[in-house]
Amino acid sequence: MYVLIVPASVPFVLLATVMGLSWWEDRILPAPPTEPVGHPTEPVGHPAEAPFVPAAPAPLAELPGVDTALTREVAGR
Repeated sequence: MYVLIVPASVPFVLLATVMGLSWWEDRILPAPPTEPVGHPTEPVGHPAEAPFVPAAPAPLAELPGVDTALTREVAGR
């Protein structure tokens, strides 16, 4: 009978562990310093980084030709 208690209690033990760690993180660990309201985190002189836009592929001067001999050979089969 005691053998069944251990596997049945594992999910509850894991849940209690996660909840305890969450409480410990919120209450015990020091909070990171907060920025004052109205002060930007970056200096004003630094603009935001522009998003990367890939270059468009160069247009083809003319369409590639099709080898007519190969086309006739394949179509003849």
